[in-house]
Amino acid sequence: MSSHSLTAERRSDTKHSSLRSLREKGRIPAVVYGTQTENIPLSVDAKELAKIARTGRTEMFKLKVEGSSDLNVIIKDFQKKGGEWSHVDFLQISANKRLKVRVPIEFHGTALGTKSGGVLQHQETELEVEALPANLPASIEVDISHLNMGDKLVAADIKLPEGVTLVASPEELIASVTAPRAVLEAEGEETSEEDAPEASPEESQE
Repeated sequence: MSSHSLTAERRSDTKHSSLRSLREKGRIPAVVYGTQTENIPLSVDAKELAKIARTGRTEMFKLKVEGSSDLNVIIKDFQKKGGEWSHVDFLQISANKRLKVRVPIEFHGTALGTKSGGVLQHQETELEVEALPANLPASIEVDISHLNMGDKLVAADIKLPEGVTLVASPEELIASVTAPRAVLEAEGEETSEEDAPEASPEESQE
């Protein structure tokens, strides 16, 4: 679990004008969801929230709520406008209960196939996994330097940290290296010419 903590203030006024006023003061409207408590409307400091978010959305941390015991939470969802936080949802979790989440994928290396003109495509940028909160990684590093032209990387190819299991389909396509469109079109034209029927002698004489 992250050593970070975030202080939150309760809020009772959920009117649009009140939410706008909060943001103007540098605070972000928030809600805590969870099976262990009723949904709690809160507000948090925008700068402190940004610091927490940099550690990763799957990092569990302490949410200190006035008039309540500290809550173990992760960032469940968020909204941004113009690059600025506008709303955030927290999910209260148990340290002893496995959690299913989508973790960001960090691609490392230069795919071998791109050096010969191939195009690297990222079909997925997150991977669904399951683990105890303490074992959830902030991100999953994936080396793509070995991918050659025509190669594909699926979920089953990714080495997961200890204590983390795959929830996504093992065959889920994560990344691939494909030939440039111009090459594919040229190959298609050559195939069409080879498959075209030859003219009969009668047709040739006409």
